[in-house]
Amino acid sequence: MIIGICGGTGSGKTTVANRILESVSAQDVAFIQQDSYYRNLKDMPLDYRHQVNFDHPDALDNDLLVNHIRRLKAGEPVELPVYDFKTHSRMNETLPLDPKPIVIIEGILIFTDPRLLEQIDIKIFVETPDDIRFIRRLRRDIDERGRTLESVIEQYLATVRPMHMQFVEPSKRYADVIIPEGGYNLVGIDLISGKVRERLAQALAGTGGKV
Repeated sequence: MIIGICGGTGSGKTTVANRILESVSAQDVAFIQQDSYYRNLKDMPLDYRHQVNFDHPDALDNDLLVNHIRRLKAGEPVELPVYDFKTHSRMNETLPLDPKPIVIIEGILIFTDPRLLEQIDIKIFVETPDDIRFIRRLRRDIDERGRTLESVIEQYLATVRPMHMQFVEPSKRYADVIIPEGGYNLVGIDLISGKVRERLAQALAGTGGKV
């Protein structure tokens, strides 16, 4: 089962994913963040890297992401890229990921690529008010990514908000489930977690207790 969790920046996608992961054994679930698949800009001068529109689908290497999902579904391990958001480049090291019965993919633009939509069995859209999302992004980018207040605000107005309106919000129509308020919607998360546990039980039953 491939579960896709989409929503605007700061909507609570990762929180929803983590709550689903907490409801099952971690050894049965693979977690992939689309943020890891930003294109490698290491050959571009740093000043130019900062000007790239990272909220546009073209900023992502979806060819690699789709390839990895297909390989996981075929029972093959993959090497996840590791992205450095301070330098906008990929690290030399990768993270090995073995195939699991459940794969959760999280990202703001996973519903904008038809190839990804074809691979996803359950499509979840996390919907959170714009002001809450902005505050969360502001805190994250300053605390975790070394950004300044001015640069975060400038990027939000120049690209984040326009790209959300153009790409992210319209992709909500592809969702099977819409979860308001992200990780605080325990009822919605419990329903999805129940479906995940049901799928795992079916997989265990079909393999004699081994997944």
